[in-house]
Amino acid sequence: MHGDAITGVILAGGQGRRMGGVDKGLQLLGGRPLVQWVADRFAPQVEQLLLNANQGIVQYRALGYPVITDHVSGFAGPLAGLHAALSCAAHPLVATAPCDSPFLPRDLVARLRSAMAQHGADLATARTFDQLQPVFCLCRRELLPQLGAFLERGERKLDLWQRTVNSVVVAFDDEAAAFRNINTSDELAAIRHDQR
Repeated sequence: MHGDAITGVILAGGQGRRMGGVDKGLQLLGGRPLVQWVADRFAPQVEQLLLNANQGIVQYRALGYPVITDHVSGFAGPLAGLHAALSCAAHPLVATAPCDSPFLPRDLVARLRSAMAQHGADLATARTFDQLQPVFCLCRRELLPQLGAFLERGERKLDLWQRTVNSVVVAFDDEAAAFRNINTSDELAAIRHDQR
C-alpha cells in the first residue's frame, strides 16, 4: 500500500457561479492565482499533479502542469473532475483538492493515505468537526468503473458517491482553518485583507 504512488488533481473545472461567473482558480491572491497557492502546497505531497479545468485552459497550462478537461459535459462538478483524473492518472491512487482552498494542510495526503491503509478502504475523505470535506479525498484508480456508472445515472453529488464505496472519513479538526475556501468575491476580499 505505501509503495503506491499518487496522482494529485486540483479541481478547477467549475463555472465560478458564486463569484460572478469568473474562473475561481485564476483569481489573484497576493499577486498569484489561487490555483498556484493550492499547487504549492499540494504538489510536494504527490508524485504527479494535474489540473482539471474546463475554461481558461491556456492560463492553467501556463502554470506548468498538465491540464485535463471533464469527459462529462455541462460543468458536472467535482465528481466529473475526479472521473477525468481517474481516467488518465499515471498512478494507482488519486488525491483531489479544490482550486479555492489556498491554505490546505501540508499533511493532507499522508493522513488520508494512512487512514486508507489502516482501514483497508478504497477511499478516504477529510472532515472538519461535523463538516464533511468531500473534495479533499484520496481514492483508488480502480474505482473508475463505479464512478462512471454513477455519473451515467445522472448523479452528480460527490459525497453521495463516496458513501457507495468502501470509504473512511478522516478527522482534521486540528487543521480546520486550513480548509477555508473562497467561493465569493467578498470571501476573496476578506482573505486579501487578512493577508495584509
